[in-house]
Amino acid sequence: MARTSLGRWIPESFHGRICQPYQDPFSRQPDQQRASRPLRRINPGHNKVIASLTEAIEAAGLQNGMCIATHHHLRNGDALLGMVVRAIHALGLRDIVIASSSIHPVHAELLPYLHDGTIAAFECGVNGLIGELASKGEITCPITVRTHGGRARALMSGEVQVDVAFIAAPCCDCYGNINGFSGPSACGSLGYAKVDADYAQTVIAVTDNLQPYPVAPISIAQTQVDYVVEVERLGDPQKIVSTTTRTTTDPIGLMIAGYAAEVIEASGLLKDGFSFQTGSGGTSLAVAERVRDKMLAGKIKGSFGSGGITGYFVDMLEHELFRSLFDVQCFDLQAVQSIGRHPGHVEIDADMYANPFNRGAVVNQLDVVMLGATEVDVDFNVNVNTESNGYLLHNTGGHSDTAAGAKLSVITVPSIRGRLPIVRDAVTTITTPGETIDVIVTERGIAVNERHDDLRRELEKRHLPVKDIRQLQKEIIALTGQPKPVEFEDDVIAVIEYRDGTIIDCVRRIKA
Repeated sequence: MARTSLGRWIPESFHGRICQPYQDPFSRQPDQQRASRPLRRINPGHNKVIASLTEAIEAAGLQNGMCIATHHHLRNGDALLGMVVRAIHALGLRDIVIASSSIHPVHAELLPYLHDGTIAAFECGVNGLIGELASKGEITCPITVRTHGGRARALMSGEVQVDVAFIAAPCCDCYGNINGFSGPSACGSLGYAKVDADYAQTVIAVTDNLQPYPVAPISIAQTQVDYVVEVERLGDPQKIVSTTTRTTTDPIGLMIAGYAAEVIEASGLLKDGFSFQTGSGGTSLAVAERVRDKMLAGKIKGSFGSGGITGYFVDMLEHELFRSLFDVQCFDLQAVQSIGRHPGHVEIDADMYANPFNRGAVVNQLDVVMLGATEVDVDFNVNVNTESNGYLLHNTGGHSDTAAGAKLSVITVPSIRGRLPIVRDAVTTITTPGETIDVIVTERGIAVNERHDDLRRELEKRHLPVKDIRQLQKEIIALTGQPKPVEFEDDVIAVIEYRDGTIIDCVRRIKA
């Protein structure tokens, strides 16, 4: 075993790869060259359209033990990954590694193919039943969880080599030009798929909306696509994007949002040129709403909003509160409609968004990011991968990427969830190191990292409920009691990779 700088024990190797222990957020330097993909020649008259997914897989030359990828812009409405795995199984292929940008609860349909050996491992985060069953030891499949920026880095460096990428293409022509703006499976930005198209050895565009040449605008170009397959449907449109995203009506969530907006204002960052990112949850949207109101009241003109984009950010763009939106994925229909028509709504890939090993990611320009948590601890470390019961249920997403890049990273979280205290002596799993977290906001108080003494004093001056994080923890545990620690076996079911490729923690099987 090896030990990280945060005191976590990790395996020396995992799934055939040496594990380098996490040291700190910024010191590791890249020691690889940019990966490449083979050159190919397509002559006039060549037809890229293949009659079926099975024939496309055969044409791509997929073999036992190879690696495939899909993207998660279709979220819990995705039908493509299941379709692909069923076709692979029908061909008798085994030991396939899946390196998709994320696995969602809908992909529980893959379980039979984990049991029969079709799927061997996941080089990506998992959400839902697959992670839970792996935590219980009911399925055996090594899982490497990466951030969005870390996945882009791993593909760019060749650490993860995708043999065949299957790109869900909401709008596609016969020569492989793709965008996500229209069609029955419209999802908006294809920011995660763009990296796959750049680095996969073979790229197959799969569409339920085949259009005459040329499709425009182009998100992924014909020069990157080897084959095109038309299918009946890519997924369930009702689960791909919400018709709208709404702020919370929960009083606790609204209280947290109010405190968080005050923290942003007190930081001094809410001024002309302000840049901002939130999630799509109800509390995050309530923060965005309050920030919007403060920007309007102060006649503040921000520079950009980023990340997963919602209608709230679209409204801020249209009211000229931001000059641009940098969009790596759309969360609701208003965002999907905007990205195809507004010149300031810019589709970016995961590399530009959050890769630490390029010449400057968007996250490095963020003033403020609002983030969630399943747990936090007295050292400000944050867990988003496992629940307090130890089950691996969540991907990392851009959590660690944005926390590292932003000037102010704020965690908004209720103090009690499921009768359990959120503030722990030590989180079950470290996803994001405390040295990149600045403020934790709960309905019972605001904890400020000790390196931000000026901000703490400003919040106290505004008569906000600032508390030492240990004091906050003590008050919460007085209500909930001290939770019984989860017991784990020694065997590791997943490693949590920090954005730079080091291993920050691991997930062990739960003791029965």
